[in-house]
Amino acid sequence: MSIDRYGLSRVVGEKGVLPQRARKLEPSLPCREAELLIDVESLNIDAASFKQIKDEVGADPARIAARVQEIVRERGKMQNPVTGSGGMLIGRVKEIGPKHPARGELQPGDRIATLVSLSLTPLVIDEVKAVHPSIDRVDIRGHALLFATGLYAKLPTDMPDTLALAALDVAGAPALVARWLRPGMTVAVLGSGKSGALCLAQARRSLKGQGRLLALDISEQALDTLKGIGLCDVGLKVDATQAVDTMDAVSRATDGALCDLVINCASVGNTEMASILSAKDGGTVILFSMATSFTAAALGAEGVGKDVTMVVGSGYVPGHADFTLELLRAEPALRRLFETRYV
Repeated sequence: MSIDRYGLSRVVGEKGVLPQRARKLEPSLPCREAELLIDVESLNIDAASFKQIKDEVGADPARIAARVQEIVRERGKMQNPVTGSGGMLIGRVKEIGPKHPARGELQPGDRIATLVSLSLTPLVIDEVKAVHPSIDRVDIRGHALLFATGLYAKLPTDMPDTLALAALDVAGAPALVARWLRPGMTVAVLGSGKSGALCLAQARRSLKGQGRLLALDISEQALDTLKGIGLCDVGLKVDATQAVDTMDAVSRATDGALCDLVINCASVGNTEMASILSAKDGGTVILFSMATSFTAAALGAEGVGKDVTMVVGSGYVPGHADFTLELLRAEPALRRLFETRYV
């Protein structure tokens, strides 16, 4: 019998359904032959999910903790039932199944960050130790199971865990920018959070001094910070839920040309059309935000007759973990920004 590479045996009551789509997972021990058992220290909940929870229960850490525990008890994983998204975790390897591919590469006691979503990771929370609303993190005592296909990264020794976790949480974003961006492009990035800042930094590097880089955010303070450390040429204060207003602002900033590449890293919904309308015909839109409705994006582009290539930012690009950590090391201003915000 073949090994259970995808964790199908952990799905409760839905034959053939993959763990990410499943309503509920079975996270109980023991660790199975193709699994990695992790003693979990922290959950880094994705921005869209954490914002939704805060909006639902308020900013009180105790109420956030209770809601996170409720979701995990009900689903056997941290998958927000409203956004469908999860996040990632850090912890220490406790046990390696005999048929898990990490056997021989990892040792019990190694500290790792998972690079697959909490929405497909079996999880048990025994205790919530602390909630950090400003950085979307929940410190816990508990365990998680990583399947044979689950990606991970050893935590680096040259930066604090919180810094590494913040970058690894969105490691696919700057790596995807490097794949799609070419010198000479006009580029816009919506959102100034973790993924937005990393995408701006990588865009600046990939442009090589040729092209134009726009940062779009609702916060004037956030834009001033980005401009102050050289991460954009222009900062546009816009509400990206207002698609036509956003398009008009981008049009003015680009003398009517619009953008070759638009990267959506917003943590709120209803920003699809702002991204699509800000791109020129024949341009590209990367939808990295987990608040994206891909139905709204596809039908919206059709509805306005916009010819753009839309890319789903899945969060995985080969080598993305090392790529993103190296970006932090190579860009001191970006690293200082992350240390100010997330450490």
